[in-house]
Amino acid sequence: MHVSFSENIPAIETSIGYTFKDKSLIIEAITHKSFANENPATVSFFNERLEFLGDSVLGLIVSDYLFCSYLEYSEAELSKVKAYAVQENTLAEIAVKLDIGSFLLLGKGEDATGGRQKPSLLANAFEAILGAVYLDGGLNSAKVFVLGFLKDKITALILHGLLFDFKTRFQEIVQEQYNMLPKYVVHKETGPDHIKTFEVEVFIGKEKYGMGKGRTKKEAAQGAAEEGLKKLEKTEKL
Repeated sequence: MHVSFSENIPAIETSIGYTFKDKSLIIEAITHKSFANENPATVSFFNERLEFLGDSVLGLIVSDYLFCSYLEYSEAELSKVKAYAVQENTLAEIAVKLDIGSFLLLGKGEDATGGRQKPSLLANAFEAILGAVYLDGGLNSAKVFVLGFLKDKITALILHGLLFDFKTRFQEIVQEQYNMLPKYVVHKETGPDHIKTFEVEVFIGKEKYGMGKGRTKKEAAQGAAEEGLKKLEKTEKL
């Protein structure tokens, strides 16, 4: 059973890490259309307008962060990261961790059919809350709110090579530019067998172009290839 929101504004503010000056904004942000439809005499608003605003604010914040933080990435690569950061599953996962579902004001039918667990509904609610934070505290408050949840996710995604296949891209460029394949060499293995760390170096001919570390050889090779790409971009002006 969800908590009574009227008695728990401090609870949701604690959960999301933001205290509203205008409490009506957070009430609107967690009010679903189904609740407003069932209570037309007392509720004249729901969160779709805030969701619309939050979606745009989210895109701006993530784009600005990526543009300033990953200077070596192309437009296509930045777009891939952004798409991951703003996708429904990512936002719904954050909403679950913040327990947003328990605070939503839903119609009886929506509630009965599992609305509090629906990824689309949760993602929309997160965007609505972001829109409310933006209106209440401005862009800086919205940045703190968003990046507090997304920065580590983006960093982990990139560091572990879960988005880009750097090896494939590096190989394609090396073949095109040098008519040869890059060579990967395991330079070092450290740690016990169950938590080994690998260092892999990548060469073009006899010249080392990059080194990467990882818990697996594959992960380390991806890091080496990423370094290799950066060096190629500097030396070849790709």
